[in-house]
Amino acid sequence: MKSFFVLLLLTCLSAGAHAQSATVINELNHFIDAWHKAAADANEKLFFGCIADNGIYIGTDATERWTKPEFLAYAKPYFDKGKAWTFTPHNRDFHVTSEGNFAWFSELLTTRMGTCRGSGILRKTADGWKIEQYHLSVTVPNEAMKDFIALMDSYQHERGK
Repeated sequence: MKSFFVLLLLTCLSAGAHAQSATVINELNHFIDAWHKAAADANEKLFFGCIADNGIYIGTDATERWTKPEFLAYAKPYFDKGKAWTFTPHNRDFHVTSEGNFAWFSELLTTRMGTCRGSGILRKTADGWKIEQYHLSVTVPNEAMKDFIALMDSYQHERGK
């Protein structure tokens, strides 16, 4: 009988942790969806407000590793025109620390560049979640890798790299 109550207690604790986890995942999905929507709507204040003050945005070009102020300077002309970019996320996967104060994720994105992958690290602050780092990369199907490598070799050769 004693082992039954121990098992019941563990089951209840596990269910509570799972429910809390699902709540946090929903919160994180909403946060990242709102961030992507802010870019599509050119809501500069919301978009950059989601990024931590010391946050880093890594773009698709090897030279694109921006601090928040650098990324704002790069992106401002797009936001000023009323439309920055539209990323439609799918296949998102979150992981949260046991303390619930850090999360990391990856997602596939439908973009004007085709399918891209975004990944990021989030930190929970007194003001809510903040993006510490986001990394955007272009995906290359395995079947196209040989052609992609040839294209990059040609590109780098033309530029003397």
